[in-house]
This record gives sequence, C-alpha cells and structure tokens, in this order.
Amino acid sequence: TALSLPIAGLHIDLACAPGQLELVDRLAPKGLVLSLGLIDGRNVWRANLSTILGRIKPIVAGWPLDRVEVAPSCSLLHVPVDLELETALDQDIKSWLAFATQKMEELTVLASALSEGRDMVAAELKSADDATAARATSPKVHDPLVEGKLAGITDCMKQRKSAFAERTWFQIEKLRLPPFPTTTIGSFPQTQKVCDARAAHAKGRLSSLAYELFLRKEIEEAIGWQEEIGLDVLVHGEFERNDMVQYFAEQLSGFVFTQHAWVQSYGSRYVRPPIIFGDVSRPDPMTVKWWEFAQSLTKRPVKGMLTGPVTILNWSFVRDDLPRSVVCRQIALAIREEVLDLEKAGAQIIQIDETALRERLPLRKSNWESYLDWAVECFRLASTAVDDPTQIHTHMCYSEFNEIINAIVDMDADVISIEAARSQMELLDAFQGFDYPNEIGPGIYDIHSPRVPGSDEMASLLSLARERLSDDQIWVNPDCGLKTCRWEEVRPALINMVEAARNLRSLRRPTATKNGPKGDRTAC
Repeated sequence: TALSLPIAGLHIDLACAPGQLELVDRLAPKGLVLSLGLIDGRNVWRANLSTILGRIKPIVAGWPLDRVEVAPSCSLLHVPVDLELETALDQDIKSWLAFATQKMEELTVLASALSEGRDMVAAELKSADDATAARATSPKVHDPLVEGKLAGITDCMKQRKSAFAERTWFQIEKLRLPPFPTTTIGSFPQTQKVCDARAAHAKGRLSSLAYELFLRKEIEEAIGWQEEIGLDVLVHGEFERNDMVQYFAEQLSGFVFTQHAWVQSYGSRYVRPPIIFGDVSRPDPMTVKWWEFAQSLTKRPVKGMLTGPVTILNWSFVRDDLPRSVVCRQIALAIREEVLDLEKAGAQIIQIDETALRERLPLRKSNWESYLDWAVECFRLASTAVDDPTQIHTHMCYSEFNEIINAIVDMDADVISIEAARSQMELLDAFQGFDYPNEIGPGIYDIHSPRVPGSDEMASLLSLARERLSDDQIWVNPDCGLKTCRWEEVRPALINMVEAARNLRSLRRPTATKNGPKGDRTAC
C-alpha cells in the first residue's frame, strides 16, 4: 500500500473517493504530512464548504495542524483559469461556478476555518451555503417536463422494432446501394473562408441571411462534388458547425457557454467545453433544415448527422447534483426527438457519432460494466425509435475495441465506422473474434496524415478487412471526419477511395445466412 512506501507525505483525492479519509486517518502515522484533496479539480462547480468542513473537522482534530494540508483533488489543468473573465454569463449560474482561481480561494477559506475557526470566514461560508441552496431550488435547473419524460422511459423505447437480421432486408431494398458502399464520416474541410464567415456572423459583421446563403453555397458545392466522384452515400459537410458538441449544446436547454474558459485537450489543442447546469431538452429541431436542403440537391441518400448523447456528456462540464447516467438519458431523449424529426423529413440514413464513448471508462475495470450499461442504454434510447427501413450509423474513433466489443454489439447500430487504417485492420480482430453481425466501415484512409494514399494501398487494406469480415458487412470510408484536413488532400484521397471500392465490386462474395442470401445490392 501507499503507506508502506518510504514517503514523507500522502495526498488523497476526497472528491472521487471520500470514503478513504477514515481509513487513512486510522492507519497513517501522525508524523506523516496528510494532503486532503477537498476541492474537486475536475468540475467547475462551487463547493459546499460547510459540508466539507463538517466531514473533515473531526478527523483533522486528531492531527497536528502542521501535518495537514488542504488541496484540490487533482491538478487544476482540467478546469478553466478564472471565472471573473466571464462577463456575459447569467449571474445566477455564475454564482454556482468556480474555476481554478476560485477553487484556490475556496481552499483558503477551508484552511482559515480549520486553523482559526469558522467565525473568521463566516461570511464566505454563508455565501457558499446560499449558492448551494439557490442552485438546489432554481427553476433554471429543474424542468418538470424533462422529469416527466425521464419517468416515462420504458424498455420498449430502448430497442429496434426488429432484429438486425430482419430489418437489414428493408434497408437493402430501400437504399439499393452497390457492394462495398462508399461514404465519408460527416465533416468536410473547414477552410479559412468558412471560419472567417462564421466569425464575421458571430461578430455581427455578416447578416444571418448572408451567412445562410454562404453556407448553402458550400453545401451545394460539396453535394455536387460528391456526386461527381461517385460516392454512394453523401453528407452535407457540416459547414455550419463550429464543434461537434458545441453546435448541439447551443441548441439544447440546460447548457451554458463561456467566452474564455479554455482547457487543454492534448498538446497545444484547447477546447471550451459547454457547461451542463440544468435539465436538458430540445426546444426545436437542430439539423433538419440543413439536411432537407442538402437532400433536395441529390437523389442519392444524404446522411443525417448527429452527435450522440454519451459524447455530448463526456465532452462537457457536467452538473454534479445528478448522476451522469441521468443527465445522459436527458440528452438521449433530446437526440431521440431529433432522430425522429429527421426520419419524418425523409432521411433514410442517420448517423449518431459516439466518438467519446470509450474514453470515459472508469479507471477500475470493476466499474466498467456499470458505465457501459448506461452508456449503451442511452445510445439505444437515442437511436432505436426509427422504423426498420431507416439505417442507423455510428462512428467511433480513438478506441481499442476488444475489451468493449459486447457493448458495441449491444448498441445495435446497423453500421459502425471505425478508425482502422493505422492499425492495418488489426482493430477488426475484435469484431471477427466475436462474429459481429452488423455492418462495419473500417477506415481505409488515415485522415490524420497529409499523405494521400493510392487506390492500390486502400484496396490492400480492404483485402485485409475481407479476411476478417464478410463482403456484405463492409462499407468503405475514411477513418474520421475531414474537418481539419485540406481540400488539396481530401479530393485525391476520396477519388482514390471510390476507385478502390469500385475495383473490388467484381470480386464480391455474397454471404449466405440462415435466412438465405443477404440481398443483392444493385451494381454501381
């Protein structure tokens, strides 16, 4: 154990594991420096300081004060720097928040209360108590309509009308796609022109009408180009979207946004996660207008493109007064409504990306099952209301799938696209070993490299995929979305990808199932 090591001090995270305090107090020598991680360094919420003091004061009383330190639970790199920079936030919501600077101030209050007595910081403690009480009862946080929808969730709402083996026949008949159908993941390059137009619109220098006309022109060009090179299932390009989570969060109730609350994602990449402060609902359709316009430009199917509930949750700062699973169900119900509106508008294929599903797995493997159970449940809640002929896609990346293959099967997406090019298709071993029944788009083009792969190279990757999957399971697509790429790379790469798929179609091996052959997709 940690206490058996030759150490002078021990830090314990009391935000994630408050139960360890009594154990450490009982076992640790009183000459050890004990660092108490009292303030949660992973979220943006103001702490209930009185509750924290009530919990630790009996323990601290048995220690020499010079042996006790108060600290955040972890590094503060996970939270924004200073709440005072956020001048546009709703004042009520702002009063419930604490960024890194404010968390250090909270620690100062706790230290003073422990060393000098609560009376020395009575005003600060009352302010924290008042904020906690106001948040707990605020109508901005609690929506009875959302609570009613949650209470109305049934098991039938979390499953498709038919099993994949049955509904796939309806999809084959409706879509009439060729063997090895080609598509992209969703986004196209966000050029400087697109970024400049978005910034100009946000700053009021470009009218809403002019901005919409600009976006329509970008979509029209993207649809026309996809048709020209022969892609089978098209996308509108997502030119209107600033970020795959922020775009949806801005249109959902229960979210708030910051101006300066940047946090590190990795390396030099920084993001501004939205903050989920209250019950989540969808006031209006979010994507239907853009999908309808794109579909009006072509007879080929255009995918409806959505971000899944688990990814929206995992890439946001989440309220801490409800279990994450409950918040995720709220988001799932909102996405479910959008899925049904897309289907009603005529969308034949709807993609619900769950890019971040795996990355929130608990550190302890013993806790994986609980997380995956509710994560899969939320995806199904969002995706399964459609009729059998409507094809549901999902996309996952940054993932090793072997350890979560059961969860992926349980998601029951008709088609899953994955990042597989760099692994030389080894990621498919998990699907092969499990005898995965649904369809898969193993990425054959590594979008993270500026190098343009040739059609022969992509065909080689498809050959490796065919060693692991049946031909009727395979879709042909890039690894990930193309938002951060340049058109100079994307155009030749996608042309080569289409060529590789077409060259393979004459070699297609129909798969016999217990229900007979799995339908002949029409020739290109």
